[in-house]
Amino acid sequence: MKPLLICDCDEVLLHMVRHFGVWLGETHDIDFTPNGGDFATSMKRRDGTSAPSREEMWGMLDQFFPAEMDRQTLVPHAREALAALSQVADIVILTNLTDQCRQPRIEQLARFGIEHRVECNQGGKGGPVARLVAEHGDPVTVFVDDLGVHHESVAKYAPQVHRLHMVSEPALAPAVPRAPAAHVRIDDWREAQGWIEARFAEGLPAGA
Repeated sequence: MKPLLICDCDEVLLHMVRHFGVWLGETHDIDFTPNGGDFATSMKRRDGTSAPSREEMWGMLDQFFPAEMDRQTLVPHAREALAALSQVADIVILTNLTDQCRQPRIEQLARFGIEHRVECNQGGKGGPVARLVAEHGDPVTVFVDDLGVHHESVAKYAPQVHRLHMVSEPALAPAVPRAPAAHVRIDDWREAQGWIEARFAEGLPAGA
């Protein structure tokens, strides 16, 4: 049985916030300064009127995905790391986008030379991770994501999974503390690849 890598996409494999910020300025005349917290608190209208509400923020994200996904760029070393890991493990990209974005995301990643199964999700990732692990026969599994809330969810629903917290956007990473529910925080794919390979080589579930 092969080990399993379940990996997020935005701010892990592809840069998103930097391109979302440029688009907000071009399209909505909004300055976007990531602060490590909620996107809504990172937005400021250039005309000085009230900041966008949380509902408006979600609407803007819906405009960005999938129409503006071509703006996104590859995180350094991500493609090479996944290519190496795919020699020993199965890989699933678990991305929190609506289902209508699944095919655009598959095509987007393929353009960067990343061709693995893609699953879309809304909400916490613990349930979907648990189902994927069961589907693959409960192998040694590593989960990689930039959001602490998803590490909490996976810790609850699939505690045997090794959890790697990664924030690959240099402008964002310093403002984001390590997720308490993650086993490790690594923001560079070269180092992350080695940590993941070591977990696979040990062949043990988390906490064993």
